[in-house]
Amino acid sequence: MDKLIICIDRDDDIGLKTGEKSPVIGRVKNLKTAAKLGIADPEDSDTNTIYAGVKLYDQLKEDELDVEIISIAGDHDVGLISDIKIADQMDEIIKNYKARSIILVSDGAEDESVLPILESRIKVDGVHRVIVKQSENLESTYYLLKTAFNDPKISHTFFVPIGLAAIIYSIFLFAGDPKYAWAAILGAVGIYMLYRGFGFDDAFEEFKSQLKQSLVSGKFSFITYSVALILTLAGTIIGAIKFWEFYTRTDIFVGIIILFMVFINQIVWWFVAAGGIASIGRMVDIRIEGKNYKRNLPYLFFMFSFGLLMWGASTFILSMSSSIDEYFVSSDTGRNLLVLSVVGAVIVSLIGIWISTRTSDVTPETA
Repeated sequence: MDKLIICIDRDDDIGLKTGEKSPVIGRVKNLKTAAKLGIADPEDSDTNTIYAGVKLYDQLKEDELDVEIISIAGDHDVGLISDIKIADQMDEIIKNYKARSIILVSDGAEDESVLPILESRIKVDGVHRVIVKQSENLESTYYLLKTAFNDPKISHTFFVPIGLAAIIYSIFLFAGDPKYAWAAILGAVGIYMLYRGFGFDDAFEEFKSQLKQSLVSGKFSFITYSVALILTLAGTIIGAIKFWEFYTRTDIFVGIIILFMVFINQIVWWFVAAGGIASIGRMVDIRIEGKNYKRNLPYLFFMFSFGLLMWGASTFILSMSSSIDEYFVSSDTGRNLLVLSVVGAVIVSLIGIWISTRTSDVTPETA
């Protein structure tokens, strides 16, 4: 076969709104799917993507090329899960059709983000982007803005910082101490931006998706994920309580760095325990499925190693300050604990690396 025309629907509007299972193969089936999608949601741009793919298919057929049109959908939780589904479907398509190259049809940058996945598997001759034409008047502009703000991805980014700022400012006004409001607002918005910028929101969405899937599938990991979530919340609350306790002391202000180290020292082992329990639950599920669970063992060692480093570093910094009696140890003791934690972390990490190399070549059948 000369070429494949690949229409990408990364967030699986096809599956959610039409009930069609991806991949959708062939001109006739794609036209039926586009019609069903257009009726289910006339505003969905994926309808135009499929029609554009069919038009391109007809043009290449007129040039007497051996082509096929295939629509591939990912998952409504856009990210790692949807990309894995697209990659798996693409591997099966390449295996079945033996095509020399593909042409990607998409409706925007989000769908085109899977381009590296496709390029790593087959030659991509080009990208055909579908742009829906809109009338250039005020009503159309208002409609586009309204539609954009109804999109959770945009509304979370735009409205959450504004909402945080408004709530924090009103709290300080009611408390009769508005002079600290702007500092609190900048801190809260800064934390939220770091949360989004470092991709913690994607990690949380992935965790939520895995928790949901484990519940629906009746997997053991649902229990361990729930326990891990409870431990994380408990550790965070305990750390915040300690932070606030020392912050509100009237005798002396110990400094923001020392307070932050108290918070880290309190939460580190709670987080390590949560990560370890979640990993164990995942390994139990993998073992029940008959797959090689040993590949996940190094994560336990790496998490413990990271926790040991954070505990040793925070203890050492706290030992340098005598402001907090509850955490006071001599500087020599703190230095020794730091050295021991670094050595211990290196040893534990090496054990994890050794296990990883031992299990990397083991197949599920021999594990």
